[in-house]
Amino acid sequence: MTTHPGARLRSLMDASVVAAPGAFNALVGMAVARAGFDAAYVSGGATSVAAGVPDVGLLTLEHFCRVIREVADGSGLPVLADADTGFGEAEMVRRTVIEYHRAGAAGLHLEDQVFPKRCGHLDGKALVPTDHMCEKVAWAAKASRDCSDGAFVVCARTDARGVDGMDAAVERAQAYVEAGADMIFPEGLKSEAEFGEFARAMKGDAKKGSQAPRHQGTEGGPYLLANMTEFGKTPLIPLARFGEMGYDLVIYPVSMLRVAMGAVTRALATLKAEGTVGPFLGEMQTREELYGLVGYTPGEAWEFPV
Repeated sequence: MTTHPGARLRSLMDASVVAAPGAFNALVGMAVARAGFDAAYVSGGATSVAAGVPDVGLLTLEHFCRVIREVADGSGLPVLADADTGFGEAEMVRRTVIEYHRAGAAGLHLEDQVFPKRCGHLDGKALVPTDHMCEKVAWAAKASRDCSDGAFVVCARTDARGVDGMDAAVERAQAYVEAGADMIFPEGLKSEAEFGEFARAMKGDAKKGSQAPRHQGTEGGPYLLANMTEFGKTPLIPLARFGEMGYDLVIYPVSMLRVAMGAVTRALATLKAEGTVGPFLGEMQTREELYGLVGYTPGEAWEFPV
């Protein structure tokens, strides 16, 4: 029997802090695996802008599932995927969990913003009531039990730090764990000290016995996710330091897309100005490197991976 990717991700997190670079298509997912990472992440922001639209919740569930399936199949890694606000209310959250599970995801995260949502590192966010989000989390947790015996990871993201402050973020996170979240994602924290404060609050609460025993994050309590995005409210913090503070998974949601588009933009400018690709030929992935990444040898039959 094949181990569910959610169970694989939990085992990895139980062993050590896990880095999950963002992959916005299958080829990037393959590169993530080839580089030796143990997990990958599908970002709503990267998925949206790769489709030419802003990250405000415009794409469909089917679009996200297609990207998830491609990245999961291409990489062979456990994939945590962004589900924004769940594509609707509680009933739709249930469908989202089941469809993400069928697409091969290890888990998803839901956020407590109102629709249309904003990038977590922008100002002007607004939150749904706590009980509204708790209902979504509870429906997601039940869907996980129904489709995967609870292996599928349900992560609850709170944007409360930037709206109502740290105490509110902790209070909401604790409520989401009680509603059934396996993992908590505090978005928009502004310093290493804040990440440490949040982790201590969540882990400390676990030591008082209020957390459900099924949550097996570092030192008990829920698993904790940190968002290591660039050009936002959070400073760059090394993976090892996140692990020391009690975080179990660190995502790099848009990093690879930013690198890729930076290179594409510069190359296009050079091509336009000089009329040749010669100046940046050495920066390209060679034909052999590309074929090697997808496991293709010209002239030989290529077998689609099982």
